[in-house]
Amino acid sequence: IDSIILSSTYPLLKSCTLIPFFKKEGIYLITLPNTNIGNKEIIRIYYHGKPKEAIKPPWDGGWVWQKDSLGNPWVSVSCQGLGASCWYPCKDLQSDEPDKGASLEVEVPDTLVCISNGREINTSINKGNIHGQPINNALKLFKWEVKNPINNYDIIPYIGKYTNFTDTFMGEGGKLDLSYWVLPYNLDKAKKQFTQVKPMLQCFEHWFGKYPFYEDSYKLVEAPYLGMEHQSAVAYGNGYQNGYKGTDLSKTGLGLKWDFIIVHESGHEWFGNSITSKDLADMWIHESFTMYSEVLYMQWIFGEEAANDYCIGLRQNIQNDKPIIGPYGVNKEGSGDMYYKGANMLHNIRHIINNDSLFREMLRGLNTTFYHQTVTTKQIEDYMIAKSGFDLQPIFNHYLTTVSIPHLKVKLNIKQSTASLYWTNCSDEFIMPIVIPFSSNILKINTKNKIFNLSKQEMNWFTKKNLERGYYIEVE
Repeated sequence: IDSIILSSTYPLLKSCTLIPFFKKEGIYLITLPNTNIGNKEIIRIYYHGKPKEAIKPPWDGGWVWQKDSLGNPWVSVSCQGLGASCWYPCKDLQSDEPDKGASLEVEVPDTLVCISNGREINTSINKGNIHGQPINNALKLFKWEVKNPINNYDIIPYIGKYTNFTDTFMGEGGKLDLSYWVLPYNLDKAKKQFTQVKPMLQCFEHWFGKYPFYEDSYKLVEAPYLGMEHQSAVAYGNGYQNGYKGTDLSKTGLGLKWDFIIVHESGHEWFGNSITSKDLADMWIHESFTMYSEVLYMQWIFGEEAANDYCIGLRQNIQNDKPIIGPYGVNKEGSGDMYYKGANMLHNIRHIINNDSLFREMLRGLNTTFYHQTVTTKQIEDYMIAKSGFDLQPIFNHYLTTVSIPHLKVKLNIKQSTASLYWTNCSDEFIMPIVIPFSSNILKINTKNKIFNLSKQEMNWFTKKNLERGYYIEVE
């Protein structure tokens, strides 16, 4: 940072004050003068430097300097986790977002295009000079603006030799503008592959409520890396193929029937972009719900049994290496199990509720109650407990903060039509009911042996296969 100026006017013509600051490790501490609460002040930060380059985007954050297959510049950024402060000064934390959106201006050679979040509000060409210096080629200044609150790491430019095609989607919020920016030689592939967008939006609006950013549109932008959920400008780099880079994460074959990046990254518009965790430790709120959105999409297109097969197939990716919730206050995520194990925890809860209408009301209610907000794990847990009518706290505690799989000990007495049931491989506080799908019989099982009376039909259902299909558990 070179200098920081405070002003109560815009543009900065008068009433400017140079603000003192000092650097402590990677943080700049700014001393603000006394101002009245409610005043609208402008802080302008002048800075320069060479930003970090990403080694393996999007997992390793920073700027991405590549060329497309025709040798044209292809440039972007990915910085979730690392933080947007790797390339611009900001309050680099998830718990505070700009309330009224953000804008981004980028100047590039006039042979290229810059795409960003929200909508393009101005483009101008500078044919003579830049910052007072003569130039040989014309430059284009692109300005994009987001109306809604946005995470710092979601504000991203995409620079390349793009072409564009558009469409519209009539959804719960009215007409949603769809815009697709792709490399010209991939245009035909994109027009075919992106037909998956509308069914995905129909599915997610059904389960989660209206797309959260109608004012800012929905965009897919071809990116020089796999993908990221950049708000209203989702990064797409899956090679116009189904699956996850052409593979199926569930190993069932079902994941090859749809494009993982279109579905998963778009699911983050609801869980991650609209509802955002205050602390990186609670990133399960982003990833568990979004991974389960794949299961809901699978059901929307291929039916309930296929959805269950896909969800169960994801379990082979669970590591149980460390807790899903990470340490708080140190900008650190928990286990990658926030994806697969977190989704299967939600699968448990869905089967406990045993009422998809209520489960849907809960998901939509989350997106209404916490619309455009930053949240904690406790807020999400408390809402789901209240809405479901079940004490889900022991389930959240076990699956989010431990690494063991609950074991259900089962002893069936066919003659007496009874089941002896209790949990092991868990704490004494663990309670998780088993709900037989066609029955009103709720088996409230804890770590002490209990005997339940079952009908003949319920006894026939009570198999290892059925239990492990509905719940992420081990059955003996």
